Amino acid sequence: MTMPKQRVGHLRDADVEWYAKPGDTTRKILVYEPELLMMRNAFTTGLTGPLHNHPHVQASYVVSGRFEITIDGVTKEMGPGDSFLVQSNLMHAARCLEAGEIIEVFTPIREDFVS
Repeated sequence: MTMPKQRVGHLRDADVEWYAKPGDTTRKILVYEPELLMMRNAFTTGLTGPLHNHPHVQASYVVSGRFEITIDGVTKEMGPGDSFLVQSNLMHAARCLEAGEIIEVFTPIREDFVS
């Protein structure tokens, strides 16, 4: 997938394609610029995002579904309207209990998602 260096201004959801990798979430990369990236993730029931960390700060909002979110060894069940923040380099993971969507914002940009 080749993407422009930045995607700023107004963006309609219908104008962005879903991107899927086997065994991973299906995602839409929404607006981004060098210091920020926002994306929409669709999870299927049972999908697990393995324990990992990254240098980016991650703010997430649960749109729908139910998730078990682990941050720095603490696990909580999260549902629609809930949000969580993962500081830089903290170990974290997600397990989808009921299919749904999460909006995620990263700072700085996740180059690995747009390259």
